[in-house]
Amino acid sequence: MNKSIKTVILDFDGTLGDSYNIITKTMMQTIAELKLEYRTPEECAKTIGLPLEECFTSIIPMTDEMGKKCTETYRRIFNENNIPGAVTPFPGVIETLKKLHEKGHTITIASSRSHNSLENFVKELELEEYITYVLGADDTKKAKPDPEPVIKTLSHLGEDSTKTIVVGDTKFDILMGKNAGTYTCGVTYGNGSRKELMDAGADYIIDNFRELTEYI
Repeated sequence: MNKSIKTVILDFDGTLGDSYNIITKTMMQTIAELKLEYRTPEECAKTIGLPLEECFTSIIPMTDEMGKKCTETYRRIFNENNIPGAVTPFPGVIETLKKLHEKGHTITIASSRSHNSLENFVKELELEEYITYVLGADDTKKAKPDPEPVIKTLSHLGEDSTKTIVVGDTKFDILMGKNAGTYTCGVTYGNGSRKELMDAGADYIIDNFRELTEYI
């Protein structure tokens, strides 16, 4: 157990919330509506963790204008699909956040999702009591794997990167943490593979969110 860790920076999609179905469904509906080249749910899922526009431009050749149109269309359709219960917490998330909170850890979220969307999910999943700070894609100039989301979070909190751990399900989360000088933990139940997390250099890898308390 690493008792030096005080701050926990969490990804949302694929780490806290099971949003695989709503994200891939919305991406595919966006692609269909704009009459772009078909992509499978698996191909769409591999982009989760990237900035929204890049989710589309990374898998389909397109102009910058079309990339922006994909973003606008996706957000509209996502709001239509995002009915109560569409995104649920992964097993063990709420009880583990409660334990970490009770142990005195500062818990935050840094996600490629918009700030408003994150705030809504935190309220819907009843996580407000445990989450101290939320940082979305529109709160930074640079996205994962750039360290800016971590640096901005720690600057706001007045905390040290050497006493911080970043937890996420993709290589983008792990690389962001490593670039910022934090400890990192990959979760295998989300959108990234164990090999991807290992290759990115994760310090710890867990198969269930509850296991996080074994390391911090």
